[in-house]
Amino acid sequence: MQKKLLFIGLLICSIFLAPSCTPKTATVVADTTEKPPSPPPPSVKLSPCPKFTDAPSQDDAETNYVLYRDFLKAKDYKESYSYWRKVYEVAPAADGQRNTIFSDGIFFYEHFLYETKDSSYVDSIFMMYDQIEKCYPEGGYVNGRRAFDYYYKYPNRLSKKEIYDLFKKSVDEDGLETNDFVINPFTALLTELHDSTLVSDEEARKYDTRIKEIIRYGMENCKGVYCERWKIVNEYAPLRLQYFETVKGFYDCDYYVYKYYPLFEANPDSCDIVLEVMSRLSWGGCTDGMPEYDAVKAVATGACKPQGKGLAAEAYRYLESGDYNNAIEKFIQAAEKEDKVVRKSAILLLVAKIYYVHKRNFSRARRYALQAADIRGNWGAPYILIGRMYASSGPICGPGRGWDSQIVTWPAIDMWNKAKRIDPSSAAEARKWINQYSKYMPSKGDAFQRGLKAGETYFVPCWIQRSTTIRLTTN
Repeated sequence: MQKKLLFIGLLICSIFLAPSCTPKTATVVADTTEKPPSPPPPSVKLSPCPKFTDAPSQDDAETNYVLYRDFLKAKDYKESYSYWRKVYEVAPAADGQRNTIFSDGIFFYEHFLYETKDSSYVDSIFMMYDQIEKCYPEGGYVNGRRAFDYYYKYPNRLSKKEIYDLFKKSVDEDGLETNDFVINPFTALLTELHDSTLVSDEEARKYDTRIKEIIRYGMENCKGVYCERWKIVNEYAPLRLQYFETVKGFYDCDYYVYKYYPLFEANPDSCDIVLEVMSRLSWGGCTDGMPEYDAVKAVATGACKPQGKGLAAEAYRYLESGDYNNAIEKFIQAAEKEDKVVRKSAILLLVAKIYYVHKRNFSRARRYALQAADIRGNWGAPYILIGRMYASSGPICGPGRGWDSQIVTWPAIDMWNKAKRIDPSSAAEARKWINQYSKYMPSKGDAFQRGLKAGETYFVPCWIQRSTTIRLTTN
């Protein structure tokens, strides 16, 4: 009896230290916010797998559980694992209500994999997932976590389509209750596989809508640390889903009116914005007779009607109608025939903006911006645009936050500094962007973990492919 009371007391303490079953990042970490659960009511359905009450000696199983959890807390992984093995062999389902022992098994095997580089531990990790699915089959957690690990840690073990299908099963099973860690990688794969024609428009529309509903639900119903996690998701996934705006007919007119008409209402005197909104509404299938479309068109064809004739005028008409491919073709032809440096460079920069804003093709946008800069020396505008492209690449080059997403600020600041240096007329705008994005640079702690220091040279991968200088915040 005394042993039993000791176990109960230690169990309550140890549960506070249980590793979270939900990944926050690509590394399994301890979640110290979990509260001890109340005893289950008689109606609670317990796991069919062996539990403490099924062990040859319940007292020994429970005591070994507490001991391995205590050693785990102390980061004595070797000793903790030895007691964990004893528990796993007789009562892997613990009290029948939680997958803690399996989750801890994943933690151990990931730790040993990191230490030894022995790939056989990967098989053990996924064996633990199979056991979770067998013993705690409800919901989409297991498929979601499997997919999460395949995506971030073991991408060569499954194809992207197979990983996507695992995420999809998780979303289908959990609906609005889908785990937050599923959304960002699932969104990335959804857009990437649609672009590769491996996901149909119909399926993409279904999950585009569902992802947005899940995020809204998560943001409205989150509690504690999960609110910060949903905030990260909300900063990433909707931006990644903007890819579908480049797909003709994917969204209807109402989508574009809802998103872009307020931009026109706030800036009716800005011809750049008027032209952009006009183009967006046309691309979305809006037509004459719709109040919002008529209002924008009146300004676009009146006070903001582009001046000029020939190829450039034709290109503007294509742009207004949302025919971006023909607009680009005609603008390039107009640039080739243009003798005046200022106008030629302005046309090429406009081509860059179309690729950036409307087609989301950053590489081509940079190519034409650099051509514009080469033609017209000491002009800062192309470098301002390239900096904005770099800075907005966080959701493309990383998960939206963290190292991979933050290092894009370095080449962005390089571009803005260059604009400020060569063109006094661009200095104010360059300073604005530098001030805005400097706070998003990685911290000294982030760099220290990677053995890096401020002032060193660093190569930024992704589509950027540029060497830059490390700059760090003090946070």
